[in-house]
Amino acid sequence: MPVNHTLADASDLAFKTSFVVYAVALVLFIAFYTRQKAVLEARAELAEAGARPDALVRVGGAAEPPARPAGPVEGRGTGPDAAGVDRRAATADRLGGIAEMAMYLGVAVHLASVVLRGLSAHRFPWGNLYEYIAIFTLIAMVVAAGVLRRPELRVFWPFLITPVLGLMFYGGTKLYAASQPVQPALQSFWFPIHVSTVVAGASIFLISGVASVLYLVRMRQPRGRETGRLGALARPLPSARALDTIAYRTAIWAFPIFGLGVIFGAIWAEAAWGRFWGWDPKETVSFVTWILYAGYLHARATSGWRNHMAAWVNVVAFATMVFNLFFVNMVVSGLHSYAGLN
Repeated sequence: MPVNHTLADASDLAFKTSFVVYAVALVLFIAFYTRQKAVLEARAELAEAGARPDALVRVGGAAEPPARPAGPVEGRGTGPDAAGVDRRAATADRLGGIAEMAMYLGVAVHLASVVLRGLSAHRFPWGNLYEYIAIFTLIAMVVAAGVLRRPELRVFWPFLITPVLGLMFYGGTKLYAASQPVQPALQSFWFPIHVSTVVAGASIFLISGVASVLYLVRMRQPRGRETGRLGALARPLPSARALDTIAYRTAIWAFPIFGLGVIFGAIWAEAAWGRFWGWDPKETVSFVTWILYAGYLHARATSGWRNHMAAWVNVVAFATMVFNLFFVNMVVSGLHSYAGLN
């Protein structure tokens, strides 16, 4: 069937619009993150002031708190007051809510872009690398919206939206391919099954990888004992336990889905090429990636391993998957060269 160029143009416009909306959401989340950092620093200053011996004065042999000034302390150079900190926290919370709404709007427009792309070509919208990245980033954002629904996890969003925007920018500029029918080699019953499971597992691994990186940062900068510039950046992050839980649970979901994708690919390979496995570069690196994630889950569940060592395995596994996505698709010649870049 011929391509519907009206729907294709609408899909391209929606993709660009979602990128802009995500960028606005990122700016709002960064502002929220900065305000949240200021609130935590102010609360720490209040707690420190309350614990200092010089916060008490001796009156008739008894320790009594010094008299408070008539006006609010905040803004007078003597540190924040509790009411001022609460106002800052409320403002930060409202800003976080606005950022979250902008992010949800971006997801909706992003979804429209993917659906319109498929309708324009009358097929599933993951026939080339541009479309793969579009659906990859969409699934990552949708799953993250469910995983990070608690308000205290809003600080996670800037670190996830940043790579999503990077992937979308690169996909929309360097990897863009016009809407067209799928290549004859991909016209198979297994095409939507294999690619959908692989991309779903890989996109969830993105969330797990980001969580492990943040977990390693938090382990280096323990909560309440942050120092230096890295400590200032890490101050609003959740606890190491919360970040480790996000990384582990999302990897548990993604691991069997990605594994099914590899299995479905082997079945398709037998139908198309007469063998289940041929050590093609794409097959090989996908299998290595799956083994690395198996190693991460095993290490994370084994008491003899420290969690930060397991987190490093998770980061290496995600780096291998990114290597497979870009280097193997774009540089290495193999039977899986369907990026659509030519």
